[in-house]
Amino acid sequence: MQNPNLVLFKPHAIVIGSGFGGLAAAVRLGAKGYRVTVLEKLDAPGGRAYVHRRNGHVFDAGPTIITAPFLLEELWELCGKKLADHVEMRYLKDLFYRIRFDDGTWFDYTGDPEAMRKEVARFSPEDLPGYENFFKEAEVCYRLGYEGMASKAFDSIGDFVEVIPDFLRMGAWKSIYSLVAKHIKNPKLRQVFSFHPLLIGGNPFSVTCAYSLINILERRHGVHWAMGGTGSLINGLVDLIRGQGSQVLMNSEVKQITVEQGLATGVLLANGDKLEADIVVSNGDTAWTYKNLVPAEFRKTWTDRKIERTKSSMGVFVWYFGTNKRFDDVPQHMILLGPRYEGLLTDIFKKHVLADDFSLYLHRPSAHDPAMAPQGCDTFYALSPVPNLASGVDWAQRAEPYRKLIAKYLNDTVLPGFEAHVTESLVTTPLDFQNRLLSYRGAAFGPEPILIQSAWFRPHNRSEDVKNLFMVGASTHPGAGVPGVIGSAKALESVLPDAKSFAPRPVAVAKAEP
Repeated sequence: MQNPNLVLFKPHAIVIGSGFGGLAAAVRLGAKGYRVTVLEKLDAPGGRAYVHRRNGHVFDAGPTIITAPFLLEELWELCGKKLADHVEMRYLKDLFYRIRFDDGTWFDYTGDPEAMRKEVARFSPEDLPGYENFFKEAEVCYRLGYEGMASKAFDSIGDFVEVIPDFLRMGAWKSIYSLVAKHIKNPKLRQVFSFHPLLIGGNPFSVTCAYSLINILERRHGVHWAMGGTGSLINGLVDLIRGQGSQVLMNSEVKQITVEQGLATGVLLANGDKLEADIVVSNGDTAWTYKNLVPAEFRKTWTDRKIERTKSSMGVFVWYFGTNKRFDDVPQHMILLGPRYEGLLTDIFKKHVLADDFSLYLHRPSAHDPAMAPQGCDTFYALSPVPNLASGVDWAQRAEPYRKLIAKYLNDTVLPGFEAHVTESLVTTPLDFQNRLLSYRGAAFGPEPILIQSAWFRPHNRSEDVKNLFMVGASTHPGAGVPGVIGSAKALESVLPDAKSFAPRPVAVAKAEP
């Protein structure tokens, strides 16, 4: 015989999505005294950091570069543990990226200051003073833009007014390309030191120069690889959450955030179940969250019209492939720049045209990590920035021809003869970002990080429309990239209600009679 008994539980927080931002938020919520339920639409955690496994090949779907391991270390410390005891972070000091130009020359971007000066001098000795001066200005952007703004939510106009002097000191109205060009004259070096915003969905010719802070983030903290792949970090975070007594549920798609009198009260799942919560945190794309999960009558700020007028970031085309042969001349991280730089970016971001030429990020994790491929084999992904779905590109028809163009280019340049050795192949397009990851317009990084869509102008960490609804991830403050999305969970803390402000929630459970 069993009798129902009422048990008082901690205040309940629901987190929608299990990307880096959602998992980091869940850890921080748990440490703040909340009982957390993370709801994931897919069959495994990670969101954009999902992992595809094919016959011994491990394909990290999205993030591959860790530049701020201290943010991860903080999450493990909140749980009384050490990141190093669970995941090995390997510092790739000898080579962050090899940046290959269309003429076959390349620049090796490393963590060694002296080696970097030699590389600059190899291309243009007269640009050495300008190179040093660029990094001095980037240091200011790092200090003011990252250390000063990234970990605090922009919650009110007062928060924005407070930092206007810092934006002026950074010259934030200038593009990062114009900042680089101010100091460096060699056209190849201008590409080397301005491409970084593409890693967070920004056009170097449009994105604010404040994002030169990425160059400093790498210089100070390095480029790292999580052994076992980015998925090892995702699994580690899930373990932390469960160790706090919270839960991460897969195959649990949210169809609506329930709102009563302007207050988020929980969620409605695709299977019809309703879950109550004291607060709701969305790690989903903010445009998708507002447009599809929050009823229109509760959206005074994020109306459909405002969402449609927002400039979305680029999309990405990714070809994951495995080979039964190793290609040891290819480093782990390689940027392959095409014949055009500004023209290609204009096609992608402004004209929304899928051009015949492209630039690629080629990732070969098996270069340093034997767990990523079967013995004697290699695992790759080739990522091409492309227009988002506002372009009208029919990816159902264009995906395979575009993949073949990439394959031919790789065969003709850095992977001669590789096609005969391809044993695994998988392609994702902006259509997959829209349909599988629920990203508005299939954009890979949320709103484009131009000045008027950054900081206070970006979707806020605390919803402007619905009380007790919060946002983390790439499309809120501080922005995309692993440091940004993990940092969004830290920014969330500055506006998070104290768990003690909620009455413990009574829940009926069954207890056996003594």
